[in-house]
Amino acid sequence: MKDRGNLTPIYFVGPHIILFLVFILIPSVFGIYASFTSWNLVSDPQWIGLDNYRTILADSDSTFYNQFFNGMKNTLIFVALSVPLLIIIPLAIAVALEHKELKFASLFQTLVYIPGLVSISAAALIWSLIFNKQLGVANNLLGSEVVWSANQPYAWIIIIIITVWAGIGGNMIIYRAGINGVSQDLYESAEIDGAGPVRKFWSITLPSIKFPLIYTMVMTTAGAFNVFAQPLMMTDGGPRQSTTVLMMYIRDLAFSHGESIAGLASAMAVMLGLVILVISAIQYYIMNRNATT
Repeated sequence: MKDRGNLTPIYFVGPHIILFLVFILIPSVFGIYASFTSWNLVSDPQWIGLDNYRTILADSDSTFYNQFFNGMKNTLIFVALSVPLLIIIPLAIAVALEHKELKFASLFQTLVYIPGLVSISAAALIWSLIFNKQLGVANNLLGSEVVWSANQPYAWIIIIIITVWAGIGGNMIIYRAGINGVSQDLYESAEIDGAGPVRKFWSITLPSIKFPLIYTMVMTTAGAFNVFAQPLMMTDGGPRQSTTVLMMYIRDLAFSHGESIAGLASAMAVMLGLVILVISAIQYYIMNRNATT
């Protein structure tokens, strides 16, 4: 009985370890290996060393070089536009919901959170109808005939709108959990000392949610670098590939209608992963250092 008792933690941890190995670690290791090969998903991978990386990073005459840097540029644009909004708006809503004078706070929180439960496909369909040129609510309200998905900056606008609409609820819940953990005595003491809402936010609320803020910043940024569905379904990468993000190029190279170039696709994916790791590490270091000073 004693020996069986010692195995109890394995029963709980084991399935998670198996899932991690099967769906994360093994595919990641194989993907890194594939990036050093010439592979079409059918025949056996052929080792070619750093040739894929030279093609996408050094051969300026190569189509794949242009695809990689155009995709990375558009991905960075999406990150720069979406991440600040996905951090600031949920935080503002979470703080506003803590006001005692606000009625129906729980109902409002539920309404904000619900879009996060909708699949990105359904969300894209909803917003495509809203921004439809002839029948869309947006053009009817504005009295315009803008083809949103075919013109800039409107293409980026609709992509960011659907992203923020679907993403603010999760971060808001995380912030509210952190704020609810703050002792009300701190706020009451601050009010006695004459502190206003702004002073209480900077001196009490923000320091108290530093770790949820670090978490959401890192995870939101990493998720933004992996953007795929929004530009694919809202603009199909247009106009003139101005919203074609790197993940779309990777998908096309690996699963194109012609011959697959999975080795090059894997190399691009590895480069994207390295960028995410570096930026996430920098974010964590800077924010954690500020949080502990």
